[in-house]
Order: sequence, then C-alpha cells, then structure tokens
Amino acid sequence: MTSPRRRPQPPAPPTRGPAVAAAHAGILAHSTEGAALCFLAFCQQGYQRTGRNEHPDVTMDYIAFGTSMAAWEAGDYAAIRATLAVSADRLARAGADFFACPDNTAHLALEAPGPALPLPGLHIAEVLAGQAAREGRRRVGVLGTRYLMDSPLYPRVLAAHGIACELPAAADRLVLNEIIFSELVNGVVRDASRQEYLRVIGSLATRGCDAVALACTEIPLLIPAGTAPLPTLDSTRLLARAAYLAAVGDRPLPTWRGGPVPAQDPAAGGPAPGGQQGTSM
Repeated sequence: MTSPRRRPQPPAPPTRGPAVAAAHAGILAHSTEGAALCFLAFCQQGYQRTGRNEHPDVTMDYIAFGTSMAAWEAGDYAAIRATLAVSADRLARAGADFFACPDNTAHLALEAPGPALPLPGLHIAEVLAGQAAREGRRRVGVLGTRYLMDSPLYPRVLAAHGIACELPAAADRLVLNEIIFSELVNGVVRDASRQEYLRVIGSLATRGCDAVALACTEIPLLIPAGTAPLPTLDSTRLLARAAYLAAVGDRPLPTWRGGPVPAQDPAAGGPAPGGQQGTSM
C-alpha cells in the first residue's frame, strides 16, 4: 500500500523577534487618504518586523477636515487647534499613550499657542527632518499644500538639522495645492497630475536639491517610491514607522504637547535611537 503524496508546505514566515505592544498609538487624522495610508503603514510594520500579523494597539480619530476649511482660509489656527484637540482628547480617553498626526499642514495649528494637548505626540516635520539628516541630505525640496509651503515650518525644522530648504516657484505651489485639494484628498489619482508633480520635482533637482519631501501625506499615492527624479522622503510612512517604533519601545515616547517643538528632540520625532536608521521611501 502506497502512502498518500504529501502536499508541499508553504515556507514559514520570517521571525524577527517578538511583537511587544509597549504603548497604545493614536492616529490623529485630519485628511482622509493620508490618515488611511498611515494607519495601514503602521499595521504593516508589525508583519515586516516580526513575520506575524501583530502590531501594537492603534486607535484613529477623525473629524472631517472639511469642517475646518473656512478656518484654514481665514488663517484661524486657534479654531483648527481646538478641533484637533477634541480628537486628541478622544484618543486619550480611548487609551492611547501618544498620537501621530498624519497631516503636515495640521502641524501649523498644532504648533499654535494654546493649552497643552491632552496627550503627547510625534511631530511629523521632525520625523522627516531626522530621516533626511541620517541620510546626509543637504538641500531638500518641500512639496505640500500652499498653507504649508507658504509657512516657515519646514525651512525652520530642516535648518535646525543643518539642511537647506527649497520650495517650488509660486505658480507651481498653486498647481500642487489644487491637485491636493481637488483630487488627492478625495482618492483621485490622475497621470496628468503625476506628470505635474514630476515636473516640479525635476525643477527642484536642477536647483541643487538632493531629495524631495512629500510633505503632504496624500502625495505618496501619486508619487510611489522610485518614480521621481529625486530620492523621496515619504512623510506618511516615516511617521507610521516612528509611531510603531515608539509603541514597541524602540524610540522614546514623545513628550511634545503642542507649540513649537524643540530642535532635534528625539522624544518629539527627531533622530531615533541607535540602530533604527531606516531608508528613504
């Protein structure tokens, strides 16, 4: 009697150490697609690092950003900060130990004067600038909403890390901003818009940039890794990775609760502890 043929077994997934849920992460959302991408990237870090479908607890809170657009147009950062603080409070009451806000522009409001936020958070610009410094970048182009590109936030944070900041020409800023608000935040990805972004990135390359910051968390949907004429710094995935590392205890938990963040503060999102260098996205 012959024995039945054994079916080949799939290889076991890689094991990279135990998953340690040291802290509960909160995602403080302010725009739909960027927040969703950050949530996915955070959860995917678990499998990438452990070989198992495990990750620290994560909660997301989102008050639709459309309710804040009038305040953005009026430059009323206090009103936007108050709305974001409501989400931060709900995250704290849900058990989150810290937050990550996957919206670069929202940090203009988070940095505005006001009461301390209900829980500490990572600062997305510090996370990105820390990565740029670890890669040895010297001049970084910054793409984002017109509110962000017209602000001193990224020039200030990059300068604190010894990195020069380049911004697109004024006319190009308007084009990029229109694509973000009419398409990307609504999940619309058009090749014609991709070509516009690639054109602007190309112009930044001719001005001496050695990398470009995708400083709107929806831009990675349009410009995947490896498709641009410059190396990209993906603020969405960099923030998700920083949040994962903080949650599992591989970087300090943040202490920043709003207001201008101290330069190169590891607890706010600056350079991670030794060994967690990462790569550009």
